[in-house]
Amino acid sequence: MLAAGAAASPASADDLPFRDPDLPVDERVADLLGRLTRDEKIAMLHQYQPAIPRLDIGAFRTGTEALHGVAWLGEATVFPQSVGLGATWDTGLVRRVGDAVGTEMRGFHVQDPAAHGLNVWAPVADPLRDPRWGRNEEGYSEDPALVGAMATAYTGGLRGDHDFYLKTAPTLKHFAGYNIEEKRDRISVTVPPRALHEYVYPAFRPAIAAGNATGVMAAYNLINGRPAHLSPLLDDVRSWSDHEAMIVSDAYGPSNVVDTQGYYDTHAQSHAAMLKAGIDSFTDQGTDSSLTIQAVTAALEQGLISEADIDRALSHSLSIRFRLGEFDPDSRNPYADITPAAIDSPEHRKLAQEAATAQMTLLKNDGALPLDPQQDTDVAVVGPLADTLYEDWYSGTMPYEATPASGIADRLGDAGSVTTADGADRIRLTTPGGGAVTASSAEDGGVLRVEDGGSAGDQAISVFEWGEGVVTLRTEANGKVVGLGEGNRLFNDQDQPNGWFVQQLFRFEEVGGGQVVLKYDGYDTWNRKYVSIGQDGALTVGADTPEEAARFEVETLADGGEQAVEAASGADAAVVVVGNMPFINGRETDDREDIALPAAQRELVQAVAEANPNTVVVLESSYPQAVPCAQEHVPALLWTSHAGQETGNALAAVLFGDANPAGRLPQTWYRSVEDLPDMRDYDVIDSGHTYQYFPGEPLYPFGHGLSYTDFEYGRPELDRKRIGADGSVTVRVPVTNTGDRAGDEVVQLYTQQNRSRVEQPIKELRDFERVHIEAGETVTVELEVEAADLAFWDVTRGRMVVERAGHDVLVGASSADIRHRARIQVEGERIPPRDLTGDVRAADFDRYSAGVELVDESKTEGTAVAGSAGGWIAFDDSDLRGLTAFTARTARAEEGGAALEIRLGSPDGRLLGTAEVPATGGKYEYTQITADLEKAGGRHRDVYLVFTADLRLSGFSLSTE
Repeated sequence: MLAAGAAASPASADDLPFRDPDLPVDERVADLLGRLTRDEKIAMLHQYQPAIPRLDIGAFRTGTEALHGVAWLGEATVFPQSVGLGATWDTGLVRRVGDAVGTEMRGFHVQDPAAHGLNVWAPVADPLRDPRWGRNEEGYSEDPALVGAMATAYTGGLRGDHDFYLKTAPTLKHFAGYNIEEKRDRISVTVPPRALHEYVYPAFRPAIAAGNATGVMAAYNLINGRPAHLSPLLDDVRSWSDHEAMIVSDAYGPSNVVDTQGYYDTHAQSHAAMLKAGIDSFTDQGTDSSLTIQAVTAALEQGLISEADIDRALSHSLSIRFRLGEFDPDSRNPYADITPAAIDSPEHRKLAQEAATAQMTLLKNDGALPLDPQQDTDVAVVGPLADTLYEDWYSGTMPYEATPASGIADRLGDAGSVTTADGADRIRLTTPGGGAVTASSAEDGGVLRVEDGGSAGDQAISVFEWGEGVVTLRTEANGKVVGLGEGNRLFNDQDQPNGWFVQQLFRFEEVGGGQVVLKYDGYDTWNRKYVSIGQDGALTVGADTPEEAARFEVETLADGGEQAVEAASGADAAVVVVGNMPFINGRETDDREDIALPAAQRELVQAVAEANPNTVVVLESSYPQAVPCAQEHVPALLWTSHAGQETGNALAAVLFGDANPAGRLPQTWYRSVEDLPDMRDYDVIDSGHTYQYFPGEPLYPFGHGLSYTDFEYGRPELDRKRIGADGSVTVRVPVTNTGDRAGDEVVQLYTQQNRSRVEQPIKELRDFERVHIEAGETVTVELEVEAADLAFWDVTRGRMVVERAGHDVLVGASSADIRHRARIQVEGERIPPRDLTGDVRAADFDRYSAGVELVDESKTEGTAVAGSAGGWIAFDDSDLRGLTAFTARTARAEEGGAALEIRLGSPDGRLLGTAEVPATGGKYEYTQITADLEKAGGRHRDVYLVFTADLRLSGFSLSTE
């Protein structure tokens, strides 16, 4: 007899049923589970699953980053940032990019199977609700339909084409309601049912439903008061596909449930709850799995979970391992023959240039573009991004770099000339005592010191401003960036800002008398102090206040703006390349405060444009920038994301007309931060975020992008004008290229519901197609509108509903450039008056005020409404005939008086009754309250529940007694 927890070792692991590729995968998983000991199974719940030598099972790691190329494993093909891929509006291209990334991932896996895991954490399916989000570069679009289409395409490439075997196993990030970096592990976002089902789910569901994505990663934030890692919404993900989904935690997310969120007191409790909620793999404490093992073991021993809970979670990750072909002969696995030779292949380099070109988006053109390669041969390429390329946090390492300047120079060849200037001021920092900050000229840098004497070359520092007062410093002695190093001293040893804490950021602060102090401003916020001078002259970050800091005088050696103007003034054309550095003011853990172009860059653009009327501004950025002045005064503006190794070649092709730009904005570009609502308000319907609900006039609308040719739209032809709730309409649109060059047009179809019980979007994208059209050619584009896509979440009955209504079908070149419209009638259903006699969930309100948020009804399930004094929730179109009694379930942790007022028409409308709410001793301790109501006299549109103090409302009902 075997001891408890032990497992028999067979003569040959190759003969076991789990090794038989002809058996169904669920039988193979069950067989393997039965052969693992309890301790082995618990250990395999961690991100780093250990090897099981007795079964000849290797180690397995979840979580290789592959957002726009394989990241962090060495040189690999770097494609445009995800927001740039979104700007292509080309699902076929994006699928090919995903396919290339998946192939390179297989190549890396061969090099180190244990470390280079095939479960890839990509793409990000969070809609780009607010352009200030620090991780804007990681997402595809603000529109959930476009996100869903791009995520489906990219994951389709990553997973491969085989019915069973996976090239890689893509995991969508970050589920759900994630869009804020500030206190991201502590903030709770309110996501009402409509926002969840109409905005969040449409972005995540398609890739799962298509069988392309194999799971999701839980988000850092709390959603409706409960950590996303514990959300019952994870169960919804499993219902979207017939395939097993593997749900992973985010890094350190499991620890956060106790350590920063304080949701449970012990890790045993939290891990038990996460397992029951649906987390299958715990990403925590790096390679150290001890916390996970100890917590799950303790949870099991305390009876908080059973071994069946462990088996269920492990079965999900094992099913993915089987589909990756790990336990099968190479002859059965169609991806087993991929080798490291696939990494950075010539084909992938070509694809990288195609993708970088496809996402170039022409924002404005008053005839300055395209440049003439025969006449515009002397080109000034100026600005802080003119002759450099930047990687972002989730970028791979570029094997080579075609910068804007080098790309243009290569395009012109020997017949042209390119002059560059970065536009940065060169300064010298001197001390009142006569010393100067001096840098090492060694290639690997050294400590910056204050020295007497020295050469001007060793003392010159270029200052690059990135907005919000943040600057980086580059020493001209060796061309390296200054950052914090050993002993909190400053070293000039970095090629560019980098690292998790980005320790290359500074601020100058004026202290009077023409002097400044230098403050360190890295992402290691606890270390933000001022620069002082040590006894050995070394610059050290250690002064707590400006008064204790070293004082410097700034001597300008060269004015960067003047140098750029000098380069541009005599050139045939000037190309000003401005934008952001992806590690600064907008990155994981850091949201933007403003969306304006940095002041120094604005001034540079203005000065160059005044010096050379043939000026083109290239905005190379990870997110929308507010550039109203450039839009007004510069002849041409072009946007590109940080598009990888081929950025410069792609840019040159577009600037000189070798390629016709056809990128389209995947986000609204606002005129200023003043146009944006509160970033913490996730509910786009309530807040007015995105083109769907923004009432103002943007700088550039969603879907905007120009071409070097013109496209004329014919009247759309609909195959039917009336459809049922399960029907569809095919829209055929003739599009003619009326210009003299071939180009791509992105034909966009939106709908607008004309009458509805609820607030509907101003318009909403339903379908699109990027189509190539030769000069003078007409192409008929066929688009589809499914009635099911017109559905919205009916809060009165808790389901999606297609409402009986007329819809305008809008066809055009952007959300604002609508060329034609038609109308269809949808024979859906009429939503009946709201029935308040049943159990009405408080969270199913129609509208709500400030001071109201959604919270967790209990730690494990349910959503309640938390209101404060003066807050209210409204229930529209309610039938009150004969109802004279009010009953509700409330909780109130605080002592003192509180009540719910039931009113008609408005928060201060006719008072029907007041229900007193007693203290219950805890926010999860609910009690039933009642109140008599005055007769309302029939059906009224608006019923308001008004809070007089802090309390929680789970649900309520009205009755006749």
